Amino acid sequence: MKNIKTSMLRLAVGSVLALGIVSMSADQASAFPWSTDMMNQPSFKPQEQPKAFPKRSVPVGGIPSAQWEDRDATEDLKNPHPADAGSLKTGKMLFKIYCAACHGLTGRAESEVAKRGMPANDLTDDAVQVDLTEGWIFGTITFGSAIMPPYGRAGDQDGEARGSNDLNVEERWHVVNYIKHQLKADAIAAGPLPE
Repeated sequence: MKNIKTSMLRLAVGSVLALGIVSMSADQASAFPWSTDMMNQPSFKPQEQPKAFPKRSVPVGGIPSAQWEDRDATEDLKNPHPADAGSLKTGKMLFKIYCAACHGLTGRAESEVAKRGMPANDLTDDAVQVDLTEGWIFGTITFGSAIMPPYGRAGDQDGEARGSNDLNVEERWHVVNYIKHQLKADAIAAGPLPE
């Protein structure tokens, strides 16, 4: 009889302990492994770069970019965008964002960067306006030059993702239109440089 009472007591204590353990972790056990689905979903995290596009892909609404080896390979390219009002307006906006920091708002290298020892070319000079082709200017924007960084090379090579400061092919051609067809007139309208 004593053995039966001891066995019953052990069974009761064991049942209470098992029930207590199960009830303490019920909220965790009932959701596992689904409790982390919302936290670890396959979406972008804040400040995370998007995944690279597949190699040789064409952007939606974009144009495929040819593969150019260097600036010399772009010299004979023809601008596919006419220098109409829309292209000049877009080019001017992009010029102010990407180019004016070094070349100045009027393209005459009057920027603070140029004044502090990082000289930039005067884009209103005849050496640029007359002697350089639109393709050469496009290549300079794409590949950079001696101290000018490239603004498009990463986006053209094998379909890799663009960097944060890159211009796509269309945007570069709009900047070329602005430099070749409107920049000098804007510089003249701005008047002489202050002494």
